Amino acid sequence: MIDHLTLTVSDLDRAIDSYTRALAPLGYGVSMRFEQFVGFGTKRKPVFWIKPGSPTQPMHIAFAAASRGDVEGFYRQALAAGATDNGPPGLRTDYHPNYFGAFVIGPDGHNLEAVCHAPVPAARAARPKGKPARRRAAVKARRRRR
Repeated sequence: MIDHLTLTVSDLDRAIDSYTRALAPLGYGVSMRFEQFVGFGTKRKPVFWIKPGSPTQPMHIAFAAASRGDVEGFYRQALAAGATDNGPPGLRTDYHPNYFGAFVIGPDGHNLEAVCHAPVPAARAARPKGKPARRRAAVKARRRRR
């Protein structure tokens, strides 16, 4: 439904650095710049814009993530870029059974979220705990060679 969104930020350079780092695990990057506007998105189209000025009231913005690992990457990178924790990666089953999200407060006070709605793949969910399947196969192969 939403084609794009623009936030006003207090420090454009700081915001570019922060959003570039936080959004990279989700596959978003700076995809367009003109004048004082910076657009983030895919190579095809920017969907999230920032511009300098007096910051808008804090908003909640949720970015789509393709996987739970991407949500975790967003969270780590956002914190490394100076955001503060507002909810670590995890299931939020009160929203729905597969809602996996992470929340941070960004440089201008916005509540930023990365969310994945996909269920855990059946093969991964059924895999026994312990060594990953690929690692188990590699260990078995080494044993056969001996």
